[in-house]
Amino acid sequence: MYGFEMSATMVSNITDKVIEVATDWQARPLQSVYPIVFFDAIHYKVKKEGKIVCKAAYTCLGIDNEGKKDVLGIWIGECEGAKFWLKVCTELQNRGVKDILIACIDGLKSLPEAIRAIFPEVKIQLCVIHMICNSIKYIPNKYAKEFAADLKGIYGAHTVEQAEQKLEKLGGKWNNKYPLAVKPWVVHWDNIKTFFEFSAPIRRMIYTTNAVEALHR
Repeated sequence: MYGFEMSATMVSNITDKVIEVATDWQARPLQSVYPIVFFDAIHYKVKKEGKIVCKAAYTCLGIDNEGKKDVLGIWIGECEGAKFWLKVCTELQNRGVKDILIACIDGLKSLPEAIRAIFPEVKIQLCVIHMICNSIKYIPNKYAKEFAADLKGIYGAHTVEQAEQKLEKLGGKWNNKYPLAVKPWVVHWDNIKTFFEFSAPIRRMIYTTNAVEALHR
């Protein structure tokens, strides 16, 4: 295309050099404390030994004490699971991380326990956008806009007390017909309401995992 050719040996040599640099980067020492870390994985279909298999790239995106973003690492594994995330957290600890103040995650089951196993004092913030999407799929299209507006009353509240009142109202209105849409907000409320403890700028930063998803894109 560009009138330039390179041999297989040259490609191999370049690849070897990149892998060496990437390996050093992945093992580099980290800061002892990160105020915020986003945990998320992106999935790929790749060819392995002649077959198409699913792989997950596990990403940790940290916000350091100066407010700067830092990709702490990317790990390749099988489809996303809490056991692999436990391995990731252990590696972060081995590279010098002593504490994470807030962990922003999607709704993967058992992930909060995996993070707390290594960083027991961490506050968990479930991604509100994921929660909304997971609830809306249980609501018929003709009610989706109304239900979404009721949800907005919860996560858009000024205080946690107001949010809990809206949550109770949501349950009274929708729980009989669509319990699967309401139940996750009640069951996981302790890990949803974390962002209400902070000021508006911090709330906007942590209530969704969009930051790490933008990195994946």
